[in-house]
Amino acid sequence: MTSLTYKQAGVNINEGNRFVKDISQIVRRTFRPGVMTGLGGFGACFNLTKTRFKQPILVSSTDGVGTKLKIAILAGQHDTIGIDLVAMNANDVLAMGAEPLFFLDYIACGKLDRAILVDVVRGIVRGCKDAGCALIGGETAEMPGMYPDNEYDLAGFCVGAAERDELLTGSTIKQGQVLIGLESSGLHSNGFSLVRKIFSESELRGLAKQLLKPTRIYVKPVMAVRKKYPVHGIAHITGGAFYDKLPRILPRGCSFIVRKGSWPIPELFQAIQGRGDVEEREMFRTFNMGIGMVLVVEPGHAAAVQRLLTRQKVKSWVIGEVSGSRKKVEIIEA
Repeated sequence: MTSLTYKQAGVNINEGNRFVKDISQIVRRTFRPGVMTGLGGFGACFNLTKTRFKQPILVSSTDGVGTKLKIAILAGQHDTIGIDLVAMNANDVLAMGAEPLFFLDYIACGKLDRAILVDVVRGIVRGCKDAGCALIGGETAEMPGMYPDNEYDLAGFCVGAAERDELLTGSTIKQGQVLIGLESSGLHSNGFSLVRKIFSESELRGLAKQLLKPTRIYVKPVMAVRKKYPVHGIAHITGGAFYDKLPRILPRGCSFIVRKGSWPIPELFQAIQGRGDVEEREMFRTFNMGIGMVLVVEPGHAAAVQRLLTRQKVKSWVIGEVSGSRKKVEIIEA
């Protein structure tokens, strides 16, 4: 009787080792002061004393890219989805007032396709460089029977730090402050299950270039703003969008008034709404509608903040204000 091997069961350890070797040099491009270990250890180490922080508070986030992966697989385009993975996590850490320090990824697949996964990691590296964080570890799990051979799943983990007195909790938000909306690069990584319900597979292929635009990473421009002006709150507009994400930073006794029409809603969102006959409230609760991040600032700083963002190549608009009321978000006509 011939003895069985792990490879015959569908897991190729040698191929996995070759994959790690393929990406090792690419990953090193993301390293920053504080990184202590390379890939391949049982754990990844980072030395906080090599950073600028005096009283660091660690801030962590974990997230994936949802069914945007289905579009990437359908289109055979895998080199940008890793940027989305970093963005979803790094932007969340940023919203707490923290600087992303390091990132780890988890890739699960039915059968390891080295070429595809190297493309995915190249995207993660690009995202990490844009966010200023180091890719210091991860896991690639080949699980035959759990996923079809041509599919994979992604999860990311980001850790950042902020000085204790620079954390953003929303506690300094008050009536009269204004909301500055930062332009998104498209759908980012939310709402794709609804998009896939509305459009046929052939239509999705035709829209793939627009749908797969990677999520914008706001770390560098927002950190530049915070160096010069007080920011009282940051909301990353992801799943739940305006109605679910903005209230997370609202203190008691305040509400946000968002003025619809104060920024141009991209055509892609209009096409989704029209084709799917989606109610307006549902659109603003599912999609970012062209606004990927919201900053709460003093009204006297708004124009200067916008000019600085323009220099950072990010379009922005004053999209609303803080009102005194019970904790809620209202979207009204401008």
